[in-house]
This record gives sequence, C-alpha cells and structure tokens, in this order.
Amino acid sequence: EVQLVESGGGLVRAGGSLRLSCAASGTNRGDRAIGWFRQAPGKEREELSCIGSSDGSTYYADSVKGRDTISSDNAKNTVYLQMNSFKPEDTGVYYCAFGYFAATILAPFREYDYWGQGTQVTVSS
Repeated sequence: EVQLVESGGGLVRAGGSLRLSCAASGTNRGDRAIGWFRQAPGKEREELSCIGSSDGSTYYADSVKGRDTISSDNAKNTVYLQMNSFKPEDTGVYYCAFGYFAATILAPFREYDYWGQGTQVTVSS
C-alpha cells in the first residue's frame, strides 16, 4: 500500500517562500508520477505541478509557473515543491498524490490513486 506524508506547510507572508515535502513509501518500480495539488476554501482541487519518475520530466500550472519548482530525491523517495513569491490566493490545503503512470502532461486529480493527508498553507497579506 502506497502511503504519502506531506510536511512543510504553515503561515507565510505574501512574497515569502516555503518548501513542501512528500515522502512516499510502499511504492513499486515502473512508471510513476507524483503531483501537487491545492484546494482553496470553497474551490475545487487544482493541479499545480507533477514530476515523472522515468525521466524526471516536470509540468506546471500557469498559476505557479515561474514561482514553483518540483524536484525529487529518489534515494529518499521524496518529492519537494519549492514555492516562492506567495500570493494571498495561494492559501489552501496542499496535497501530494501518487499514480502509476508516465507523466506526459500536468495530470488531473482523477489520474492519481493515492493521496496524502494534506498540509495547510496560509498566506498573509
């Protein structure tokens, strides 16, 4: 059973930075993708970024392109999301998700099979 544990959320000022971590366990070899999503209050879950295991390809939503960087440490089976230049509208619960597929685009939430518990990020203006 795949398990995901997110960490690194918190309260941050507009313009500030945070790095979220997603530690995965119980994964098997083969094509894998890990994505980051945000769910703001009263809104649907929004895909932000994903990374593929086969070639390390990365994909970003327009809302975070140029501000966020997704990366992976395969030895630790951990994926990171470095987030910079926060805006108040970035407030929400951030989730990482895992799926056994080759990432070729910014995959929507229905493509993923496993989810972390989420970590709250609150941006103050």
